[in-house]
Parts: sequence; structure tokens; C-alpha cells
Amino acid sequence: MSSRRWMKAMLALAAAAALAAITGEARGQASAQSQAQPRLQDKLSLLPGLDTRLIDTSADPCVDFAQYACGNFNKLYPIPADRSGYGTGAIVFDYTQQVLHDLLDRVAAPTAQHTANEQKIGDYYATCLDESAIDAQGLKPIQPELDRIAALTDKKQLTGLLAHFQMINVGAFLNYYEQQDFKDAQKQIAAVDQGGLGLPERDYYFRTGEAAEKTRAEYVAHAANMLKLMGEPADQAGAGAAKIMTLETALAKVSMDVTAQRDPNNVYHPMTVEKLAELTPEIDWPQFFTLTGVAQIDSLNVANPDFFKGLQAVFDSTDLETIKTYLRWQLINATPGWALPKAEDDEDFDFYQHKLRGQPEQQARWKRCVDATDSALGEALGQVYVASQFPASSKTFTLQMVHDIEDAMGKEIDAQTWMSEETKEKAKAKLHLVADKIGYPDHWRDYTALTVVRGDAVGNAWRATEFENKRELAKIGKPVDRGEWVMSPSTVNAYYSPPMNDINFPAAILQAPLYDPQATDAENYAHIGSIVGHELTHGFDDQGSQFDGNGNLADWWTADDRKQFDSMTDCEVKEYGNFTAVDDVKVNGKLTLGENTADNGGLRLAYVAFMEDAKRKSLDMNATQDGFTPMQQFFVAYGQNWCGSIRPQQVRLQVQTDPHAPREFRVNGVVQNMPEFGQAFHCKTGQPMMPANACHVW
Repeated sequence: MSSRRWMKAMLALAAAAALAAITGEARGQASAQSQAQPRLQDKLSLLPGLDTRLIDTSADPCVDFAQYACGNFNKLYPIPADRSGYGTGAIVFDYTQQVLHDLLDRVAAPTAQHTANEQKIGDYYATCLDESAIDAQGLKPIQPELDRIAALTDKKQLTGLLAHFQMINVGAFLNYYEQQDFKDAQKQIAAVDQGGLGLPERDYYFRTGEAAEKTRAEYVAHAANMLKLMGEPADQAGAGAAKIMTLETALAKVSMDVTAQRDPNNVYHPMTVEKLAELTPEIDWPQFFTLTGVAQIDSLNVANPDFFKGLQAVFDSTDLETIKTYLRWQLINATPGWALPKAEDDEDFDFYQHKLRGQPEQQARWKRCVDATDSALGEALGQVYVASQFPASSKTFTLQMVHDIEDAMGKEIDAQTWMSEETKEKAKAKLHLVADKIGYPDHWRDYTALTVVRGDAVGNAWRATEFENKRELAKIGKPVDRGEWVMSPSTVNAYYSPPMNDINFPAAILQAPLYDPQATDAENYAHIGSIVGHELTHGFDDQGSQFDGNGNLADWWTADDRKQFDSMTDCEVKEYGNFTAVDDVKVNGKLTLGENTADNGGLRLAYVAFMEDAKRKSLDMNATQDGFTPMQQFFVAYGQNWCGSIRPQQVRLQVQTDPHAPREFRVNGVVQNMPEFGQAFHCKTGQPMMPANACHVW
């Protein structure tokens, strides 16, 4: 993982996956059109704000609204073989991916005249596409790194190797990055954190039961297969993989789980470099920092001190040959599969996508290369994308929508009977300081220092990663750039950042059905309005509420108000914790609390804003269109944000690692907490979607 680790770790769990279900449970979820239409790959089209084809009229909206709003979706759009899940928003993603594909094909042509950035993204993309050339090179591109590992003769030599590995995102043993200081958001500081695991999360090493044991066995077999592909004899590879598992299990024992990491207080432990050296003396920390281009670090955030104390114990108890085997595994595992020969790429897919996620087939090469180029040169590609795809009218509309939702949040704060006037004033002060970022950054990133060589796949991947890490680490000790974006403009997603106190809506999310100029106001407020409300509510959920308006980790609540807030969020913990996701696995109400609060608050804010908009426009709330009143349109459109299905393996992975509840609970779990929904569909108190006691935070 790269810099701004805590924020980006949370974004990876929350924002980077903030619309995971919308875009099909994983990046690159392509769609398949109904039998009445060509497949999306053949004829790209976006869904309307409310699609009546998706509605299951045999279902009772008061009993199972997700089934009512989306019941026909899976019949029309089954999960493609190269996907672990599939949903309505996948169409938005696929549409964008096809646009990027066309743009990249144009700039990849070697004879055309291109700008410097166009040349870079074109060469990067073309190199990724040349699978035969990558396969012909074999493992020669990574051989110098393998030789460097083989040359180790003493554990004291690990410092230089680990520093180098951090720069190319090989997270062996630990993670190192730059972050905003939680207690002084104007400062950018160095930080180190736990790392070094090959399974998705620390509890994968300890869960009991047949499914967990099977996953661990498959992981060891996968590591052994990769070691064999790197030239090790079968018996040696098998023994090495078992030792890797033992080493990683030791690291997992001193790691925090994903739920604990959500609390910023758990991952904020400023200390001197000298104190860090006492925890893990095996690493020469001053040398480590210098080798990454950052000299004279006196203090830093050690996110998990217990981990670094335990890391030293792992160094002490593990022989050098085992460490070298582990380092080879970490290197090959961190190298992008698309840059490796086909055998290694296929083996990587088989475990991480097929076995862990249930995805039957690998994605088409061009789709993977579009994603790889966007990941490496996001703002260079984004600049080209925005120029051709993002009209000024979309930015104007979204900004007005954001202001409407922010006004609604102000009203909600005022309406809270449980909150004291003192806390209300501080909450509104934070609200007024939220920065709204729409479409794309004001200043584009400069990629002049990044070298892209046509034909050098591994080199391009590593140089792009090192370029980004150097750019991030260079911020240490400098003022925070509050205009910076974490996502590229062509990303179909959105996020809120607590340390920056900003909400961000990349250009690509502002497309139908999420935003459609042809849709009704009810539909647009339900779609993009609920997403805006979702991100804004993150500033006031269990995590974001710990940061003040300036982005500092500070307790701005009265003790009684915080107690009342915790009591109300506990209602959501219990509500979602009772939902069964797959087999006997229930939703983790604590892990998903922030997202559930944001889902519930987001739709309520969208509702309040829509009602104000309806008053301004004198909208007839009793009129019907396609058989729906405006309020019914609003709720059906919201429900259709989450249409789709997920393979059982992916559901299990999601519930154990992802702070988002599975898609059906993002519908039913929200509407059952809104009496306005029950009124719109004439539900009776006591029906599943209109319980007598509902949860309500914001």
C-alpha cells in the first residue's frame, strides 16, 4: 500500500470500495445486457434513472424491497464468467472503461502526434497489451531483484533491501508511508505500519472451520506453485511455502484486525526514531529512511507499536534462508500479474480471483490494461478523459446538489433532540468547512520525472510505483496540499477524507443512472444525491466524527452527546449484525458501522434535499409517472443503485474484509429505518420494511 496509509487504507476499504456493489463488487465488473438488447460489450448503453424492467412486481415492497426494486435484474444481467459479482453500476464502469479503451487505443498508435502525457499513457498501455512479448521475457525482468535477495548473507543487510522494496510496493514485513498528522492536519509526517501478509486480512490465519482451513491450504499450495515457477524444485517449494505460512502467521498474531484499524486512535502512536529502534533494532531506521530519500526524520507515527515489537521477535526466531524464501514470495506476489509471464499470471488469478472470489475466468487483457494504466498514470489519463467526456454542466449540477445536501445536513443537525447546542455549533462549524471537489483537480499532476519505456512491462510498473512513492514521501515536513485528489477523474467512485475534511466526486461517477439530465428530480436525488449524502455523512459517522473541521483528531463532543451518539450507532451494529450474508456468516455490524451510518444518513439527507427542491418547484407529489409517485420513484431509484448479485466466495470475502454490507442490506437495511418509505408504499407497522422500532443516527 502506498502513502497516506491510514487514509488510503480506509479508502481502500471504504472509499475505494465506497461503491463496490454499484460497480460490481470489484473494479472492472463488466455487464451483460438483457436478451432484448445486445451485450454491453457490443453496444454500450447506460441505464435510465428508474428502470421498470428490473422491478419484480410479484414481490411485496413492504416485505423485501430489494427484491421488489431489483428482482428481475439477475435474470436480465447474469454474472459474466469473468466477474465475481455484477450490479447496475457495473454498466457505468464498463461504459467508462470502453471510453478509456478507445482513448488509449488512439494514443497508443506509434505514428500519431501526441503530447508528452499522451505518449506515456499510450506506451504504458501498449506495453501491457503485448502479452506475447511479456511471456517471451519470462522472469528476466525481476531477476536482478531475485539476485539481490540471494546475495543476502546477514539479517543486518535487510535494511537496504526492505527500504528498496517499499519504494516498489513490495510490503515485506512492514509498510512505510507519509500521512497527515492526526493531531495537526497541516503537518505531513512519516509513518510505519504492520504489513507482510499474503492473505486478505489477519483473521484469515486464525479462523476455524472447513472454509477457513481450505483457504489456508489453497494459499500454501499457491505459494508453492509460484516458487516452483521461479525455478525451485517441488519438494523445496512445498517446504518453503509451509515456512512462509508459519512466518506470516507470526506476523498476523501481532497485527490488528480490520475492525480495530477503523478507529484512528488505535493507529496513532507518535514516537521518536530512537524509540522505534528499541522496538525493532534489526532494522537500521535512520539508514532505512535515508535510502528512501527522506533524511533527518526525528519522529514519526508508529501505527501499531506492538507489531514492531513482535516483528523483532520474528526476525530473531526465523533463519535467514526462510526469510529469503519469504522475500522471493513477497516480490513475485507484489509484481502485477499482467506484467508477469502467462503461467505466473494464471496462477495468481487462480488463487486470488478464482478461489478467493469465485471468478471463473480471467478478464480480457484490454480491460486489465486500461485499469493498469489508470492506476499508474491516473491524472494523465484523467486529463484526456475529462477533456472529451465531462461537460461543465455536470459539474454545475453536482455542485448545486452538494450544496442542497449540505443544507439538509445543517437542518438535520439542528433537528437532533439528543445533541446539545454546544456540540451542534461545532458540528455545523465542521460542516461549513467541508471542501467540495467535483470532477477533477484544479492542478494536474506532473509526470515529467516518470520514464515509460515501450516494451518494458515490469520496469514501467515499478517505475510508476516508485515515482508515486517518491512524490508522496517528498511531502514529509511540507504543508498539506488540500487541493490534491486520491482518486483519478476516470474513477467510478466517490470518497470523504476525515483529515482533509473534503468530499470528492470524480467525473466518471457523474453519468447515468447516477446522474442523468433526462431523469426526474426524484431519481437524481435518489441516485447521486444519496451518494453525496453518503460521503457527507462519513464526516459525522463513528470514525469521521472524531475529526474536527480542520481535519484534526479532536474530541469536539460533550461527553453526554458522545454517549447518546454511541447508543444510536449501537442500534445499527445490532441491526446489521443480524443479517445473514452467506451460509452461516453474518454481517459484521462493527466493521460495517461507518458505511451503514453513511448509507442511512445519505438517503435521509437526499430525501430532505429532494423535499426542499420539490417545494421550490411546486412539484405535485401525488402525480404519477409509470405508476409511481415522486416519492415512490425516489425510493425505487435508490434501491436500483444496488441491483445485482455476488458469487458466494466473494460474499464471504466481503463480509470478512470489507466495511460495506452486501448489496441487499444496503437497500433493506436503509429503507426499513425510514418511516417515509413505509408511508410512500402504504406499509403497515410491523411489516419487515416498517418495523415498530427503527434505527436513526442522522
